[in-house]
Order: sequence, then C-alpha cells, then structure tokens
Amino acid sequence: MNEPKNFVIAHAPGKINCYFRVGPPREDGYHDVASLYVAVSLFEEIRATLRQDGELHLRLDEASTVVDEPETFPLGPGNLVHQAAQLLREHAGVNLGADLEILKRVPIAGGMGGGSADAAATLVGCNELWGTGLDREELGRLGARLGADVPFALMGGAAIGLGVGDQLAPLLTRARTDWVLIPASYGLSTPRVYAMLDRLRAGQSIPVPTEVDPQVIKALMEPDAQALADTLVNDLTQASLA
Repeated sequence: MNEPKNFVIAHAPGKINCYFRVGPPREDGYHDVASLYVAVSLFEEIRATLRQDGELHLRLDEASTVVDEPETFPLGPGNLVHQAAQLLREHAGVNLGADLEILKRVPIAGGMGGGSADAAATLVGCNELWGTGLDREELGRLGARLGADVPFALMGGAAIGLGVGDQLAPLLTRARTDWVLIPASYGLSTPRVYAMLDRLRAGQSIPVPTEVDPQVIKALMEPDAQALADTLVNDLTQASLA
C-alpha cells in the first residue's frame, strides 16, 4: 500500500478491431475471438478526487463530446466506472471513496470500447488515488472481470487478442496509421449484436478462432494501407447490419 493522493487524472484509449473472428457461444455466455486491436487517439478521461467517507459519486463532464442526452447517461452502480472502482476497493480492502468525473470522447455503443476505456482509466486512477499499489498485470486481471476489452484499454498500442480478447500479445508497430471513422447516428448494444450473430449462425458448425490472419498483421506492421484495406474483416458486421 502507498499513501493515498488527493486528486488523480487518468486516461485510456478507445480502439478499433482491424481483424475480428468470433467463435461459437461458450457455456459462460462469452465467445472466443481472434482480434487485432489498435488503440486510437480518442481517449476517455477520469478525474478522481479522494473522499474519506467511502462514498463513490459519479459525474459526467459537460465537455463530453459524444453524449447527446446527458440526463440519460447512467451514473449509478450500472456504470462501468462505478463497477471498476468498487471492484478495486473490494480487491484491495480499502474503505476510501472518490468523486469520479467522466470526460467521454469515444463514440458510445459504436464498438470502440469507450465503456471499457472508462473502466480501465478508473482502475488506473483509483489505484493511484487510494495507493493500492497494484501493478498493470493485476489491474488487467481485475479488468477482465469487468469486460473482455478492458485489459487492452489498460495496454493500448496494438495487440493480438485471443480467448475472449483478454489473452493479449502486444505488437510493436513501426509507424502510426490514420483512420477515418464515421459514427452512425445511433448505437448498437454489444450483447444484442452477439445474440443476432448466434441467430444468423444457428445450425452451422463454427470453429473456435485460434489466430489472427498473418497478412493483416503484416499490413499493419509495415504499414501498407492498401493491403490493410484488403484484409480487414469483422464477423460482427453482418449481425450489426441485421
């Protein structure tokens, strides 16, 4: 344990999946995937202020650029920020609290991991705020309990993800890539998209993905924009359109 701090600001990036293959549903409700994650330059920000009374209070920063109706944004126990702070507190056995201000910049319900980035930034910020002293690997294990994309949001950069996306192997890319992202005017629920995928695949024999196509890795590493465009694939595309 370290000495608690009074105020901490933490950031975590959104992401895109250059490659995303999805296996059949598992008994625990998750799906095995093979993913090539790339962090983007849109970051979620958590500003954590120490509370001695053990309370967790959430607030949405008015400067958030992706929340059209702030009054509908959940700020209670259902928010991943609250869940991440509570999980860390229980794991570390601390009784401190926090005021947690959320500045959102990653499009909501767009498959870019904004909620996971919120959770990751909260774990990092509250770990510093409360002096709980967990290392990145320990935070990653906690993050995996909150969502499959949280461990990558803690890592950033680029990485191959297997299992449910939590078994990560980082990639050292040689240069940055620039992406044009066009958000829809509506969001999609991740559980609903996966449920639609399972319905569309009903009766089919779907293999468990065990690797990312080497060609898409090569295209990202070089980087070769045309080759990358030709090798992008996401099994959730058809389900999302449906």
